[in-house]
Amino acid sequence: MKTKIKIIGSGFAGLSAACSLAQKGFDVTIFEKNEQIGGRARQFKSKGFTFDMGPSWYWMPDVFESFFNRFDYSVADFFDLKKLDPGFNIFFGKENKMPIPADIESIYKLFESKEPGSSKQLKKFLKEAAYKYEVGINDLVYQPGLSITEFMDSRLLKSLFKMGVFSSFSKHVRKHFKNPELIQLMEFPVLFLGAMPKDTPALYSLMNYSALAQGTFYPMGGMFEIVNAMAKVAINLGVKIETNAEVNRILVQNGKVVGLEVNSQKIETDYVIAAADYHHVEQHLLEKKYRQYTEKYWDSRTFAPSSLIFYLGVDKKVKNLNHHNLFFDEDFEQHAIEIYKKPAYPKKPLFYVCCPSKTDDSVAPKGKENIFVLIPLAPGLKDGKEYRENLFNHVMDRLEGIIGDEIRPHIIYQKSYSVDNFIEDYNAYKGNAYGLANTLFQTAMFKPKIKSQKIENLYYTGQLTSPGPGVPPSLISGIVVSNLIEKKLNNHSLTTLNSPTHESIV
Repeated sequence: MKTKIKIIGSGFAGLSAACSLAQKGFDVTIFEKNEQIGGRARQFKSKGFTFDMGPSWYWMPDVFESFFNRFDYSVADFFDLKKLDPGFNIFFGKENKMPIPADIESIYKLFESKEPGSSKQLKKFLKEAAYKYEVGINDLVYQPGLSITEFMDSRLLKSLFKMGVFSSFSKHVRKHFKNPELIQLMEFPVLFLGAMPKDTPALYSLMNYSALAQGTFYPMGGMFEIVNAMAKVAINLGVKIETNAEVNRILVQNGKVVGLEVNSQKIETDYVIAAADYHHVEQHLLEKKYRQYTEKYWDSRTFAPSSLIFYLGVDKKVKNLNHHNLFFDEDFEQHAIEIYKKPAYPKKPLFYVCCPSKTDDSVAPKGKENIFVLIPLAPGLKDGKEYRENLFNHVMDRLEGIIGDEIRPHIIYQKSYSVDNFIEDYNAYKGNAYGLANTLFQTAMFKPKIKSQKIENLYYTGQLTSPGPGVPPSLISGIVVSNLIEKKLNNHSLTTLNSPTHESIV
């Protein structure tokens, strides 16, 4: 009889784990509390517009290709991947726009135009970042983070200092560049996805390598095409996916999971993988004696931002926007402080605008525009209509002024999404959007453990555990947890074969 594995949550990590385990021959079922699969990467449609609800950046294309290759597919079997040119724009003011070209030689010329000699520094920076990417993405992130002994491999051990694990991202950037605009370009990935640059290890310059050297891509039809592709792989492998299926409790006897309570019905299982919010699973689905971490522990963690998002349908084409647009016309440091050091609604936030209809005609009616506005916020802020409206009007004043085009009079569809929605839809701790910040003491073995230390057959995957937040790390997290379970079962089989009982039977 096949070993039964139940997965809580159908985001990227849950789907990845499901595919990997089903390929290994296990009986896998995913339970998703929402009506639609995909977790934070869900999609919705209204008035002819198609909105991706969460992730919109397609970086690290080799990670996606590698994932589908595991199952004898290619990305091209499921969706058309387009490289964006420019990859993204950064607006520093009304007359100051910096398009980031898709071609690396053009990027070198751009840097040189901003700071003479900086192209040479960028080549040096990217060479170091390429090494971090190669070792980090191919080796480091596949370690489950259960023990420091995992990093005693000679290659990894020699690499730890070279990879900048113990040095500051901010200092690393400033060692190479002086121009404030170039510094902001290099620092933006960690501000939006992790922590203040000075608190982030220089290891994460690997993100700059992906953004600049590999480029920014877009799957035609939207990011939800990745979810659809993974679901097809999973179903073809025999995975069962149940939506509107909320897990109310994890049933444990003698330190071992024996089942789940789903929509108040008991379901037996051999293993459970929690691909839902780690804090929610521990604090609400388990008895207190089986919890590894206290509320005090979670409150002491540094979380990546929450977000205030506006989904806008506009009845005209908007001037001077590209697919990805970053608005850095206000103080970078002050916004970071309002997220990480002194949590408050930002007075003059940086923000991001995605306009996928510039690339993809299918996401908006002809002649109209699909716009996604995202403002990073501190998690745990009080949410409400007034806060949302105030920030919306502030950001739209700046957006319209900088691009020189009116948007608000032409909005025919509008929806907002923020802290309370993240809590309601994903049970997200404090309404976080991106998981734990990438600080030194929240990296690798310092993250919440991927395997429960109190329950022998309960595992975790996703952005609150190894290897961390973001779509590619979540894909990898699902693979890591599936490998751990396979290893445990193989070891159990060997123990059984070599046991005295088995020998006497033979």
